[in-house]
Amino acid sequence: MAGVTRRRFDPEFRAGAVRIVKETGKPVAQVARDLGISPYTLHNWVQMDRLAEHYNGDGDGDGDGSGTLEETEQEELARLRREKAELAKQQAREKAAWEKERAELEDERDVLKRSVVLWVKEAMGR
Repeated sequence: MAGVTRRRFDPEFRAGAVRIVKETGKPVAQVARDLGISPYTLHNWVQMDRLAEHYNGDGDGDGDGSGTLEETEQEELARLRREKAELAKQQAREKAAWEKERAELEDERDVLKRSVVLWVKEAMGR
């Protein structure tokens, strides 16, 4: 499979795109087309924004309405965010190490291929 990389969008772009959908009332597909992004991606961003509003008490949700976290929940959230950041750093280090090892193995493979070609040519007396 070809090496297709995922596009990354910064939080400001995401927020702006969601704001356009909310403020203009245009369909998600039209706004996505105008911005050059997938309508599915923009739909997910809009859904996440709606859920965030619901859980933060900003929306018309039928939740408890407080939208605030207790101190223990805030501490747990902070701990989980730190843990997530550390895991992301660890994953990045592991990925970099894997990429380095892969490049070294590819170099070694290429050298061995050339060596075999030279050895065969020499054995054939050419």
